[in-house]
Amino acid sequence: MTSPVDVTFRSGTGREAADCRGWSLPAAAPAGRVDDSPEPGDGPRPCVVLAHGLGGTADSGLMPFAEAFAAAGYAALAFDYRGFGRSDGGPRQVVSPARQQEDYRAAIAAAAARPGVDPGRIVLWGCSLAGGHVLEVARGREDIAAVISMIPLVDGRAAAMAAARQHKPTALLRATGTALAAKAVAATGRPEPMVPLAGPPGSTALLSLEGYEEAYTSVAGSTWRNEVGASIGTELGSFRPARHADDLVVVPLLVQIADLDRSAPPHAAATAAFAARAEVRHYPGDHFDLFAGRPCHDRAVRHAVHFLRRHVG
Repeated sequence: MTSPVDVTFRSGTGREAADCRGWSLPAAAPAGRVDDSPEPGDGPRPCVVLAHGLGGTADSGLMPFAEAFAAAGYAALAFDYRGFGRSDGGPRQVVSPARQQEDYRAAIAAAAARPGVDPGRIVLWGCSLAGGHVLEVARGREDIAAVISMIPLVDGRAAAMAAARQHKPTALLRATGTALAAKAVAATGRPEPMVPLAGPPGSTALLSLEGYEEAYTSVAGSTWRNEVGASIGTELGSFRPARHADDLVVVPLLVQIADLDRSAPPHAAATAAFAARAEVRHYPGDHFDLFAGRPCHDRAVRHAVHFLRRHVG
């Protein structure tokens, strides 16, 4: 397969504008061809645009999915949000759902402009927090051929309720206080304090359930940093893309749900999928078990490719 190509595109406006960076993979040649170069009669291919979840980077588990899509005959583009990984922009490591969705829209434009890509057949793929982003970004667009939402976080309130059941009240109060204080600091123009993204049980990390630190670090790439701006705790409560899921009934949608997910509530994902009349696949695993090297990865890839072949061509 052809090696990934570095891609740079601009996102944002004014002082917040910055370059996002990612990797592009061309669609593999048809069976019997010796390389991926186009030949007469080859048409432009669909392109899958991939983005990560909370604090993730393109080199942290996305490329195995991108490579699988490329091998199946779909171009792929995986990118980092502004302020994360190889992308420019600041503040660094601060998660803003609105800004990340803006980056996703810029990535769609960049993918559509790639050689050999059909701009009318763009596929959105997102996991975890980006599994919610893709539902928002796809709304009202005619150039989106399909959407794949894997282990999606689609309702911040449902996630907060799940966290309340899984953590001690003192830990939740501490996290809430830290988030509010960080928001206040950021409002003054100063850099907001960071909190660990993944850590052991009982720590101040956002993801501190048993096994989550090991699972996240097992897919982490060289650009990943184990920290995010502490104010994200004030953002997630209003993050509810599931409210508009019924707007996507005209778009082929695959929702891949980990039935034992302790981070992104499965019932919220299933409710959103029902509203959007989506195709749903269930997996007997937790939040990270659909990534490469984990027990549900191969099935998740097979199902995604099968979905694309039926709905995108």
